[in-house]
Amino acid sequence: MVAIVKMEKHLAEFLSWLVVEKGYSPHTIDNYSRDVREFFSSVPADLTLSAISPALVRAWVYELNGRNKANSVARKISALRTFFLFQIRKGVLVADPTGTVVMPKLGHHMPVFLSVDEVFLLLDEPGVQDRFKTRDRAIMEMLYSTGMRVAEIVNMDMASLDFTEEMVTVIGKGRKERLVPVGSQALDAVQAYLSQRQQIFAGRLKSGKPVECDALFVNNRGGRLSARSIERLVKAYGQRAGIALPVTPHALRHSFATHLLEMGADLRVVQELLGHASLSTTQKYTHLAVDHLMAVYDKAHPKA
Repeated sequence: MVAIVKMEKHLAEFLSWLVVEKGYSPHTIDNYSRDVREFFSSVPADLTLSAISPALVRAWVYELNGRNKANSVARKISALRTFFLFQIRKGVLVADPTGTVVMPKLGHHMPVFLSVDEVFLLLDEPGVQDRFKTRDRAIMEMLYSTGMRVAEIVNMDMASLDFTEEMVTVIGKGRKERLVPVGSQALDAVQAYLSQRQQIFAGRLKSGKPVECDALFVNNRGGRLSARSIERLVKAYGQRAGIALPVTPHALRHSFATHLLEMGADLRVVQELLGHASLSTTQKYTHLAVDHLMAVYDKAHPKA
């Protein structure tokens, strides 16, 4: 029982560190918590941290491989490794029991992106039949104009947007801040939505109900719109527009990056706009751009 109590204490301190020091999102925190707990549920309850051996970790990974995809196994190992490295940092452990564990080989995943025509179809989809057409149009315009992640759109405040300078302040992963230009069409779409936002606030305040005054994109209760809600509305408009590919906020982020590179943007500029810590993360979009060029060549050149 003592070991279980201590384990919960170690986990609570670890999760607090991820929030305070690393600035991870609630979704990421939940994943780390679930993955670490999954490991400790597979070992004897009376085992202390210092008694966790590489053999125990390897046995757990072997079991995972039988019932999980490679990327899921890699994520779980990474979460556990981060947990143990935190314990070393605190002086609880002297060695990482995951140090000898080999990560599974991951397949080459190419991001899903839309063509320019498909993006235009999507952005034109909100119509008179949609209660929040101006808000939904503004959200999708901002996603495509800036390449922001859905969590970054959710966390946008009114103060994040500078309409004069046509810039948005984005709070990315690890609470890192970056400035991203915003296209005039996206800003116009946001301006068109602001009157509806104000109407929602006025109705709620008149009834004595609370609202999130700072939030830019809100629901009908005046609260900050959730990532799940944005994912649902983007998917629904994509289906209505007849787009075959699964349309997600991340697909619009991929489209933003791919279209910039197709038009000759510098890779390091795209890296800055996307908020990637490493250039290698951005380089996957060069493959998309080259694939696109090859497809155009094959289709258009008479000797292809």
